[in-house]
Amino acid sequence: MGDAERVCEWIRADAWRMSALRQALSLGLPDWWLAAGFVRNLVWDRLHGYVPSTPLNDIDLVYFAPASTSALIDRQHETSLIDATGLPWSVKNQARMHRRHGHLAYTSIEEALSVWVECETAVGVTLDDDDGLHLIAPLGLASLLAGRVTHNPRHGDREVFRRRVVAKGWGRRWPGLEIEGPPGES
Repeated sequence: MGDAERVCEWIRADAWRMSALRQALSLGLPDWWLAAGFVRNLVWDRLHGYVPSTPLNDIDLVYFAPASTSALIDRQHETSLIDATGLPWSVKNQARMHRRHGHLAYTSIEEALSVWVECETAVGVTLDDDDGLHLIAPLGLASLLAGRVTHNPRHGDREVFRRRVVAKGWGRRWPGLEIEGPPGES
């Protein structure tokens, strides 16, 4: 079994995550994915033997719709999902997020994810109408499955990475993670 298939198997075995995926599917958004901690944290939980999974701060739904980039639309989708599930959702059309980061316009969801701060966060899963799971990981899955946390050089700002690692408390929650230090440290 390949890495993507293994991660999809773990997601399919998680009733809560499958329910969230079905709820996201019901919105009918183009090129949508439940990303970041939705997948990353489950993998880290599995690597640490945590059952049940640790709670998420929010469910990150990302999608790509270049013809419709109003933040108001994202907020409407968030409200709909929160009202339907009672869970915290964050909905972001990645076709507009380049402005927030001072980048040129992204051409795809893959490109948008490929500049996220940590390599291991740039991963998502989607559900198709036939209940099939599909994974996206433009920076690969190897470091995620190895329990590493690494700065994405395409993001560029190592200080943002350092602050996020501290603020998120990943090393405390998952003590077996190997968190990349500043250049020259290991």
